Amino acid sequence: MYVARTGQAKADAGTGYELLAVAAVVLGGTSITGGRGSIGGTLLGVAGIVVLRTGLRLSDLPSELAGILTGALLLVSIAAAARETAGGERRARQHARATATPPDSSGSTLLSMRNSQLAVLCAAVLGAALIVASSNWWLVRSLERMHATPSASSSGARSAGAATRPITVAMMPKAKGDPYFVSCRKGAEDAARELGVTLIWDGPTDLDPARQNEVVDSWITRGVDVIAVSVENKASISTALRQARQRGIKVIAWDADAEKDARDVFINQATPQGIGEVLTDRTAALLNDKGDFAIVTASLSAANQNEWIKYIRARLADKHPDVHLVAIQPSDGDRDRAFTEAQNILKVHPSVKVIMGIAAPAVPGIAEAVRQSGRSDVKVLGLSLPNMCKPFVKAGVIDSVVLWNTLDLGYLTVYAGRALATGELVVGQNSLRAGRLGTVEVKADEVLLGKPFVFDKSNIDGFDF
Repeated sequence: MYVARTGQAKADAGTGYELLAVAAVVLGGTSITGGRGSIGGTLLGVAGIVVLRTGLRLSDLPSELAGILTGALLLVSIAAAARETAGGERRARQHARATATPPDSSGSTLLSMRNSQLAVLCAAVLGAALIVASSNWWLVRSLERMHATPSASSSGARSAGAATRPITVAMMPKAKGDPYFVSCRKGAEDAARELGVTLIWDGPTDLDPARQNEVVDSWITRGVDVIAVSVENKASISTALRQARQRGIKVIAWDADAEKDARDVFINQATPQGIGEVLTDRTAALLNDKGDFAIVTASLSAANQNEWIKYIRARLADKHPDVHLVAIQPSDGDRDRAFTEAQNILKVHPSVKVIMGIAAPAVPGIAEAVRQSGRSDVKVLGLSLPNMCKPFVKAGVIDSVVLWNTLDLGYLTVYAGRALATGELVVGQNSLRAGRLGTVEVKADEVLLGKPFVFDKSNIDGFDF
């Protein structure tokens, strides 16, 4: 089912789903210590969890809260069942002593256990339904106010409606906990305050295309004005984004692109060719144009990183034929995983003299592995944040960090989203006014932030992000 939905296979795709499976069964009335259950009760448990998660998203509450509430609900349900079971056994013993008959706990105890769990579940479903209902009521009232605004024409009505309610931009990173995207969020919030835009920031906590689809589906249901997604899996998310466009929602891809027919514009932090060429040329210079290097990426399915690797290979073939890429390893956007992968590369490929990281947390993880290995002949470079890499740059382990201003990337995405929603940005124009960034270039259906920038020991202290 996962492969059919996302178009990719992952060995750890089900991580975290087991809690939901257990919770649905237990909330449906089956004892976690053994007992009889029912299909109907389990379906009710599934429905309760789904309504709870959807209600939280529609109410702009953090998606992590769904896991916390599900776990809390599961604990309450188990505690209620244990209490009822203990009470039932106590009553059975009292009845046995009074009537001189052996106790039978197979009937009433199980029945009371299931009833108590279903009562807790129904309360949770009712609470989630109230959240959904209140959020829907707010949306309906907003739409009524918008359509009640007098105007002379349909375009005038749109402008007047936009003036009476804030435009809602729903923005999704690949992984919310990644420091790269945390810094992007700061820039997005700056732009939202300047423009009076309502910003929704939500997404998966790890690199999971299926959860990206779930979030987009909830935003379509809510009816936001703009959806902006940093794409993890191009084929998977594009289907959901096409549905959003069919509903009249403006769609932006930022940081990593979707299929062209699935979005209106792409906010390009730097061209993939420019990134690939800068990284390749820096690597070749460290190797004196001859030798082996390896890459640690975030995910083997990440669209933008695969695009960079394509241009890295092309640059090697064209300009640096004696420089060889011997390994590409995924880190799942995790610093500790990057540390482990770098250690493995140094063991399996001892000829490697440069390790390139093309995910923000990967670069300091690689640098720590190289530092601990004592391999002073191995250098590190890649795409990351200056603050994450400063100690290693100053120590000489990391040669340089290639990136762009991540604050400006988030800032530009929100500006472009508002411009799309108001009609100020249309495909075909060649520039866009973007607040503190001034006028930025628009090339066909791409809004360009600028060229990649190289941070090294000579300039990295001048940046704080």
